[in-house]
Amino acid sequence: MNFEDAKIRVEELTRILNECIEKYYMGNESDVSDYDYDMMMRELSSIEEEYPELLSESSPTHRVGGRSDNTFEEVVHTVRMESLQDAFSDEELYAFDTRVKKVFPDAQYVVEPKIDGLSCSLEYRNGVLVRASTRGDGNVGEDVTANVKTIRSVPLKLKTDIPFIEVRGEVYMSHASFDELVALQELNEEKTFKNPRNAASGSLRQKNPKITASRKLDIFIFNIQQKEGGKDLHNHYESLEYLKELGFNVIDGYALCNTMDECIEKIKNIGDNRGNLSFDIDGAVIKTNDFSMREELGSTAKFPKWAVAFKYPPEEKPTKLLDIDIQVGRTGVLTPTAVFEPVILAGTTVSRATLHNADFIKEKNIAIGDTIIVRKAGDIIPEVLSVSEHNGENPEYTYPHKCPACDSEVVREDGEAAIRCVNPHCPAQLLRKLIHFCSRDAMDIEGLGSAVLEQLVNEKLISSASDIYKLNPMDLVSLERMGEKSTFNLLDAIEKSKSNDLYKLIFALGIHHIGLKAAKLLANHFDTMDALLEATKEDITAIEGIGEVMADTLVKTLSLPESRELIDELKNLGLNMNNLTEKADNRFEGMTFVLTGTLSKYGRREAQEIIEKFGGKASGSVSKKTSIVLAGEDAGSKLRKATELGIKVINEEEFEQLIK
Repeated sequence: MNFEDAKIRVEELTRILNECIEKYYMGNESDVSDYDYDMMMRELSSIEEEYPELLSESSPTHRVGGRSDNTFEEVVHTVRMESLQDAFSDEELYAFDTRVKKVFPDAQYVVEPKIDGLSCSLEYRNGVLVRASTRGDGNVGEDVTANVKTIRSVPLKLKTDIPFIEVRGEVYMSHASFDELVALQELNEEKTFKNPRNAASGSLRQKNPKITASRKLDIFIFNIQQKEGGKDLHNHYESLEYLKELGFNVIDGYALCNTMDECIEKIKNIGDNRGNLSFDIDGAVIKTNDFSMREELGSTAKFPKWAVAFKYPPEEKPTKLLDIDIQVGRTGVLTPTAVFEPVILAGTTVSRATLHNADFIKEKNIAIGDTIIVRKAGDIIPEVLSVSEHNGENPEYTYPHKCPACDSEVVREDGEAAIRCVNPHCPAQLLRKLIHFCSRDAMDIEGLGSAVLEQLVNEKLISSASDIYKLNPMDLVSLERMGEKSTFNLLDAIEKSKSNDLYKLIFALGIHHIGLKAAKLLANHFDTMDALLEATKEDITAIEGIGEVMADTLVKTLSLPESRELIDELKNLGLNMNNLTEKADNRFEGMTFVLTGTLSKYGRREAQEIIEKFGGKASGSVSKKTSIVLAGEDAGSKLRKATELGIKVINEEEFEQLIK
């Protein structure tokens, strides 16, 4: 493809993809399949790679950044991002109205749902997004531009050019995206986010924008902070309409009200219908409409005097416990879930809630048939609070002594709350084990995610990790949404994983207590899988950083015939069984490094691995325990704090001298 043809195709793909994004995220409709969308995105990326001069800031490919060393530099807000004073009763709302009407008797209000998310500022120059930042303390936030660009409802270029505009919005995660993320975390037996707000906050501050993109965040814009040029605006209602004209995603359901009675009626209406929303709200906001009135009303040290946030009270309801459902996780942990008669909480129907573990059930004295009190913690996650009435006919609940999935004996290790099944062939653990085996920190098989693995397990094409390396094209092409190219790429990724370092294989085996750090220590110490298999508990505990519990679990697991059989099979299939990490001295032993700013020669992960190779540690924050701060370009608050504390600061050239 020559340059002129490439230019025409880039313009066409950019237009089509941006239209798809707008229809899907603004209008909840789609004209193309996910597959066609992905193929167009891949084609555009390929052309831009061949002709970098055709890459523009408004390209849809900017949605997913490639850098994984986002440093979250400080952003000083020109216009303070204020928080709102809360109200919990009609009386408090009327008191707010009295204060406003005392100064402006004819004041109008705008009532809008209060999104439960993370506040964010977006700045545009000449219609193009140039910076995004978190609220922080209201005066100083963090630069999260690369991550915000992954949110597809954020316009990279406005529909109308305007010299400058800064808007404020709320980044959130929908119920569907949250459920999908939690399901994946549960499959991987990772700590799950407690609610969509925490998930949105954690996802927006990921160091790698690709991870943020995978979390499917969204945003509602609700305020203009400042602007130069564009339409003259006199009130908030006009500004919301104008934001929609510019291409921003503005929440439905806002209303102009003349009296506080109208406001309260609208608030109740929003509350009654919040169960039908695809996202969480934690209240409703009442704002004085007229901008000139706002200016005269002003703000306190903490809050604007022209707005108030009404918070809905939490609901607690009794219901009958019908059953306790036991689920088995990747590491064999048996997790109990309460199944009860459905109740409506915070506008949604709830019939299940976690019971955490056997100790929780015993502590609350819970038995099937009891009347229990349930609520939504933070209006989000269902939880069991207590037993309000015991059903005397039913005996105390007895935790199972055998695994409900494979009928094997379950055990409880000393000092642990968890009760687990230790059968390595337990079918309930298979999918979770495979997902862990293929994950990035383990064998890192790109394209072999939970959805594909679930299909392979359901079709009985794989029943162990070794089966992954026996897959052929015919096994994969028949799967849903697996064309020839995807099949080729996946088989290539599987083959490539055979050459991984030993520590990745040790971690991939999913041995209880053996995390990534321990796997690296073991690989560096023993050098080969054979040596590790022959190691005694005493040999293993001799390694600094490996305790007795870890060593005991490791020896027991590796001595199982099933474990030996799997490792032998993986070896015969060509997987590397040797330590490939270059041996180094311990020159950084006992030292803690902090990395800040943009490192031009090393990526953050690479620099961190070098530090760890020489026996040092890398930390994310500066403290009195910090030994050295490695500062790149545009280093911010960490550099300032290091200077204040008198901590040694070095640049990349000095770092290179240290690692020679």
